[in-house]
Amino acid sequence: MAGRVNRRLIGVVTLLLATGGWLGAGSAAYAKPAPKPTSIVITGKDLANPLTVRADASPDLFAAVLDQVSWLKGDGQTTAPKAADLGPKYTLVVHVDDAAKQTFDLYPLAKGGPRAFRPAKQPDKSRPGAAWFFGRLTMTETLLAAGAPLPEPEVSVVGGGVGGGERVIPDEAIGPEKDVNRLLGDLRHLILLNGAVLLSITAGLAGIALLVRRRTR
Repeated sequence: MAGRVNRRLIGVVTLLLATGGWLGAGSAAYAKPAPKPTSIVITGKDLANPLTVRADASPDLFAAVLDQVSWLKGDGQTTAPKAADLGPKYTLVVHVDDAAKQTFDLYPLAKGGPRAFRPAKQPDKSRPGAAWFFGRLTMTETLLAAGAPLPEPEVSVVGGGVGGGERVIPDEAIGPEKDVNRLLGDLRHLILLNGAVLLSITAGLAGIALLVRRRTR
């Protein structure tokens, strides 16, 4: 009798555990996605007032600024640079509505290329650990577009992968129109010269073939 009761108790407990696990999985499946950032506040010593970039007011600029920091995860890519090599610092604080969630320090004019720093302590109480990263090559242009008093970059940058991007050839690298015309003339001359050489070789081969035919008759 006791054994039968124990078996029933075990069955009830197993059923409850299975039901609880199913309910937990269902709750996770219907969990709401994390809220998206709505604004970014930029501060710096050379800024008289903070710059605020809002997703609803300037969606393209907001996406570009957020792209500078949204990938700064993990243990970092580099060690801390020397303070003298960093240049001006701009602190970005990412907000969801009125709540600050993340903060990062950007150094667009750092020696050797832009750098980014993620502080260990974040506004949302998380502690991902302090880490240094190579910044995107688009950092200067993006902060400049947001209102930071930075010098115009010498060349434009497209792409802007992590610590990378392709530099566009500056206008001054392209010669004047007369240089282009001279290049086309040289190319035309080379094509004509190659044609003459090819014609001479063809004529020579034809002569050799004719001579061989006469001797074999």
